[in-house]
Amino acid sequence: METNEKTAPITVEKDRNTISLDLMNRMKLHGMAAAFTESLSSTFADAATPDSFLGWLLSREWDYRSEAAIQRLIRMASFRYRAYLEEIDYTISRGLDRNQMERLASLEFIRKAQNLFITGSSGTGKSFLATALGYQACKSGMRTFYANASKLLGALKVAKAKGTIEAELRKIERCPLLILDDLFLVPLDAKERPILLDIIEDRHGRKSILVTSQIPVSNWYDAIGDPTVADAILDRIVHEAHQIELTGESVRKMKAGKNK
Repeated sequence: METNEKTAPITVEKDRNTISLDLMNRMKLHGMAAAFTESLSSTFADAATPDSFLGWLLSREWDYRSEAAIQRLIRMASFRYRAYLEEIDYTISRGLDRNQMERLASLEFIRKAQNLFITGSSGTGKSFLATALGYQACKSGMRTFYANASKLLGALKVAKAKGTIEAELRKIERCPLLILDDLFLVPLDAKERPILLDIIEDRHGRKSILVTSQIPVSNWYDAIGDPTVADAILDRIVHEAHQIELTGESVRKMKAGKNK
């Protein structure tokens, strides 16, 4: 009978600690195995009671799996870069309200399936704020989908032509948070408008959308390009949405100037 690492018999010649580590790794208890290895080079195990030592091993395994789950969510989100709420610079004058950001950082708006719009000119930090909130959502165990809006709509047009768009839309729909970065930077065409409407219709009242755009919300109606579709889209996303309107100069230019 063939065997593999899960079914291979334990080698009795090994010492007990090696056998324990072997079994932990076979059962994919990698966090516990790492902790147990650490304990072998310290006096912690000798000083701890059996129940406290077991509790410590289990907590290390839990931490390992939690971190692995977070990293998996971050990979699946496909963020363009890393961004963290702790790195937000509130000293820059751009109309960013720290109290509002801290309320948004609680992610209650996602739990309530509410939307968030971050608007402002190029370089004011819209994408950074959106990505930082996306990272926070992943760290809280919320599946997130990040995409440049024009690239996503372009890809979905291709998927529609191939007959695979329903599968692609289901991937997006499963995520409590959808981040559409730079929406309306490129005008929507006749094929993209109904696709965007489908995405919004699927999420209306059920899942959150975070939009960043250089165009003010008041101009989105014209940016959509079709009055009927514009009415349908805006009616579903604007009401009760949170809004951040960034002002001032480009943060990138200011930082670049300081580094010269």
